[in-house]
Amino acid sequence: MRIQVNKDRLLYHLLIAQKALSTKTPNPALQGIRLDVGDNELVITTSNSDISIRVTLEDDALEIEKTGSILVPGKYFIDIVRKLDGQVVSMTEGEDNLLRIEADRSDITLNLLDLEDYPNLQFKETDSPLEINARTLKSIIRQTAFATSSLENRPILTGVNVAIDGEDLKAIATDSYRLSQKRISLPESYDPTDVIIPGRSLEELIKILESNQESVEVHIDQNRVLFKDNNVLFLSRLLEGNYPETDKLIPQEFPIQIKFNKEQLMTAVERAGLLSSRDGQNSIVKLDVRQDNVVEISSNSPEIGRVREEIHPVDEIVGSPLKIAFSSKYLLEALRVFNSSEVTVKFTGEIRPFIITGEFDEGMLQLILPVKTD
Repeated sequence: MRIQVNKDRLLYHLLIAQKALSTKTPNPALQGIRLDVGDNELVITTSNSDISIRVTLEDDALEIEKTGSILVPGKYFIDIVRKLDGQVVSMTEGEDNLLRIEADRSDITLNLLDLEDYPNLQFKETDSPLEINARTLKSIIRQTAFATSSLENRPILTGVNVAIDGEDLKAIATDSYRLSQKRISLPESYDPTDVIIPGRSLEELIKILESNQESVEVHIDQNRVLFKDNNVLFLSRLLEGNYPETDKLIPQEFPIQIKFNKEQLMTAVERAGLLSSRDGQNSIVKLDVRQDNVVEISSNSPEIGRVREEIHPVDEIVGSPLKIAFSSKYLLEALRVFNSSEVTVKFTGEIRPFIITGEFDEGMLQLILPVKTD
């Protein structure tokens, strides 16, 4: 293998592939980056078993003198390329399983890994993929994946349940204490599909899609899903099992409804959570709907002090007075994913789940379970 490549273009593609580079694995080969040089392209592949990424570099920044395939130590290779001077990097596979890297006044030799130990990854595309706007896909991920569980005792809850039926797509995430749901209408009809995509995979995917404003192909095949974004292929395993029936958790009637300015509500809850008697990561605050059309947000810590905030809702409060307690962390995380400047919080009772909706967040709802207090 012998090539010359523009340093900035190479580094750009390596940093995309790096998101699937394994750092801790029983298979040392997964700490490597596979480079496949064809007649007119350089293909960069990484994998950590959960996700795999394949990036193709194919432009004027690449000159190929000899084709071949090698496996380079990932971390060292990226660090070397990042620190090189000059705009052109020359890479030559030498004898004794070595890679020679030359750029400007630098001449570096890097020991290669055994390519035979690298898994045979199949980035297989299906005949009828789902085509979805990249901006819409990023919105779905941003508004649901944060609500997945971080605990492995119920692995199924670490994923986002994506169900497609005709022209309807529904994405749901829950950790059993809160729930996020997003529904969208697709431009065309698709066969029924029901899969569970790991939340961590989607969080890495959204970083890759950051600058994409076009469309993404989604190929779902048995136990894996492949996202195709121009010259990037992002492969993720799917979680096996049955996702909980969440429709029954969402109340249908709301005798108490309050419309808030989102920023005012967030600021009040943040301040109230500062002195909660619980740890800062899951502080508990109380919400009191008073008869004078004022909402009071409060927390009390006998060792530290007390916080009381008053908020005037945007409109008249619909319903009777109410007192309810909840996790400030869960409420704040839910509010942050709304694009609407005003949100409506809908209650069914003091010990029943409440939901949040926004006028300009069509198809999305956030549900939070209250906390019992003395």
